[in-house]
Amino acid sequence: MAVSLLPEKVDDFFSSVRASIGQAFADFNLLNWLFRSTGRLCYRLGFRRLGNALCTTMQEESGVNRFVMVRYLTKELFLYFFIAFLFFFMVFFCNQILLLAENILKKRVPLADVLRLISYSLPMIIAQSAPFATLVGFLMCLGRLVTENEVLILRASGMGYKMLVLPVIILGLVISIISFFVNDYLLPLGTLKYNQLRRTILMSNPAIELESNSVKRTNDKTLVIGQVNGTNVSDLIFFDTDADGEQRIIVASESDVKKSTTAGVLMSVEMNDSTVVFFDSAKKANYDVLQSKNLMLNIFESSFFSNNTRVIPSEMTSYDLRQRILEMEKDTGVNPKDLNKYRLEYNKKFSVPFGSIFFALLALPLALLFGKHNGQTIGLIIGLFISVAYWAMMILGQIFGSRSGMNGVLLMWIPNSVIFVAAVFFYIQLGRK
Repeated sequence: MAVSLLPEKVDDFFSSVRASIGQAFADFNLLNWLFRSTGRLCYRLGFRRLGNALCTTMQEESGVNRFVMVRYLTKELFLYFFIAFLFFFMVFFCNQILLLAENILKKRVPLADVLRLISYSLPMIIAQSAPFATLVGFLMCLGRLVTENEVLILRASGMGYKMLVLPVIILGLVISIISFFVNDYLLPLGTLKYNQLRRTILMSNPAIELESNSVKRTNDKTLVIGQVNGTNVSDLIFFDTDADGEQRIIVASESDVKKSTTAGVLMSVEMNDSTVVFFDSAKKANYDVLQSKNLMLNIFESSFFSNNTRVIPSEMTSYDLRQRILEMEKDTGVNPKDLNKYRLEYNKKFSVPFGSIFFALLALPLALLFGKHNGQTIGLIIGLFISVAYWAMMILGQIFGSRSGMNGVLLMWIPNSVIFVAAVFFYIQLGRK
């Protein structure tokens, strides 16, 4: 005789759960019966179109419940999307967060500040991962359905590809909307907090910005840095240009970076055995040379931070960006490149998150056309290849838009336009097949 090892209350709980599930199925079957019965009644009364619509609302004419299939396909798509999302999340996390944290930890920044920096960067990682996860996850899921002949069974039961299109569009749209919320609200908030914390860390430990054997370009200055050991810097070269166009070059064999107590000064650099060259860019043949055994150079906050009061485009929501763009369009003295940067960021708010729906539309025909053999593997390979190409187009678009002033609206929507055209092409090929 079998003896239950579960307590009586646990048995009661599972019994209630089974009863609830059974009741749900019963209610669902009742809805099927109600719709079909009402449809038959309307058909007999002469309302044939209405009767046919009601009969097929919950079930196909073959008797297969369409909403059961939609739920099944949506569940499978979401499962593969979630796995792909974790993959891309870890890739972006390791590439952009852990490497940054490692460099900051070398400068003995408190661990709590490092963790805060990582948390403020999470919205950016989520916003970047969602579109690519949609493509790769949907390709792998649909490829598996094709390989295991589940799509063939659906078609043999009287259902066409429209049964696959519905969950693909629904889930792709839901992912796009959630991603847009993250990109439009959480990302600006995280960027704002990240920049504020970075500024605080930099002011408390200026040596963080100095990396060994590197070139550091600020808003109006350039530093060529040799070997960095704590706050000590060897072979430092400093280039500067003042408002009158006079240029200054300072070369020092040994320098010591110190925190400044003067308001507006970010760091003080004590330079030993230094040489200073002054010359006019218009008359380079004339110059002055100054040599000093000890020289104190103050680097102001304005060299690292463009404006202490104005919020930069990446820290603004789409609504704020739109209002700022309207203000700049009315101002005739605005630099066109500055206006284009705001337009670039504004369109990026929409193009990146809603790339998920474009990827979802592309994944379906690709999986059906190329997923007959090893659909999961083929989907993964194709998805990664397209993701890299899409990412390259987005990066190049931002670079050209920021530096050359090319149309930000066009550049930010070119990748999605290419994906849409490719999806239409493959849908045509699928229809011919």
